[in-house]
Amino acid sequence: MPKLQCVIFDWAGTTVDYGSISPVKAFMQAFKSAGIEVTEEETRIPMGMLKRDHIKTMLAMPRIRDLWVDAYQKEPDEDDVERIYQSFEPSLFSVLEKCCDLKPYVLEAVELLRSQGIKIGSTTGYTASMMKVVTECAKKQGYEPDCLVTPEETDNLGRPFPYMIFRNMQKLGIKSVKHVMKIGDTLSDIKEAKHAGVFAVGVTQGSSIMGLSKDEWSALSIIEQDKLNMKAAITFYEAGADFVINSLADIQLAIKLFESRKKK
Repeated sequence: MPKLQCVIFDWAGTTVDYGSISPVKAFMQAFKSAGIEVTEEETRIPMGMLKRDHIKTMLAMPRIRDLWVDAYQKEPDEDDVERIYQSFEPSLFSVLEKCCDLKPYVLEAVELLRSQGIKIGSTTGYTASMMKVVTECAKKQGYEPDCLVTPEETDNLGRPFPYMIFRNMQKLGIKSVKHVMKIGDTLSDIKEAKHAGVFAVGVTQGSSIMGLSKDEWSALSIIEQDKLNMKAAITFYEAGADFVINSLADIQLAIKLFESRKKK
């Protein structure tokens, strides 16, 4: 029977940057620079997508679109997407290195996977230049996946398209999607996994969906934490996740479920 051969991780909100704080701040600042105040909730909805696609998705949201039309007397277009992106990129770079600490249990999860001969891939909504900062920071902390694919390698067809997953499989020599698990913290991660036909796992704590910093999370009671874990899990399952874990400390549970489902 097929066995798990590869786990593909997302980056921000999954393995680094608890709460996926850096891109949210950068997007909100970029829209503010264009005279449009957006909320954190609005900003997090498209999280995980290619960043220009993220901006385009936000500009299509009815409230933001109406604000744009009121401000500029025209519908937002591709030039406006590019204008906001050109503001977003330097804003992100200004905070990126400060927001790339590894999330808890990443190194332990990697050690477990490698002890079982499972390869480690990764996909992202960041560009290659952004990931250069993140990967160097992660490597200093001991995390270096076997493979990284950015949207540039797939003709900028990032999430929710499945092609970054397929490119990981190509690079790592994985023959079938039946051997692959994808773990991420956004709905875009789940959609990417489902479109690729791989086993989709959502992670709740420190996720973009939950949107809390480590300090904010730690300040909550156990009951409050349990409620938020459940709320995030429901959101992931409604998007098609095959399994949801609270943190990467639970990755062995995901592996066991993967193996048991493949035997049926």
